[in-house]
Amino acid sequence: MDIRALTPDYAVSPQIDLSDLPAIKAAGFTTVIDNRPDGEIPPRLHTAAMRSAAEALGLVFVANPVIGGALTMDNVTAQEAAIAAATGPVFAYCASGNRCSIVWALANAGKRPTDELVGLPARFGYQLEHLRPQIEALARSRG
Repeated sequence: MDIRALTPDYAVSPQIDLSDLPAIKAAGFTTVIDNRPDGEIPPRLHTAAMRSAAEALGLVFVANPVIGGALTMDNVTAQEAAIAAATGPVFAYCASGNRCSIVWALANAGKRPTDELVGLPARFGYQLEHLRPQIEALARSRG
């Protein structure tokens, strides 16, 4: 498992295993967001299995599958709602952590400076510069 903290309260990771959940809990995370569609992963890591294991540990589990290249505003608002409802740090995972970074950046448009929304993920190799116009437009629309 490779935890990449974008902020003190939000971290992303490539795909995790069921056996990683106790360490995620021990690291202080309270919410786990699965940004990976079941169709991309083996059945043992599907949403239902991950949810069951996470909830058995007392973690809040949110499924918000983001299809690569087909991100929707529903994905952004679901991520934003899950982060807002969290009672502590949030851990999000997908195939590489990139989709988790993108939905985080878009969910935070207008709440954090665009340079930060692009720059924090870049420390981990997630290149979001191409999303700068979308982040800024979304920030303006939120007024």
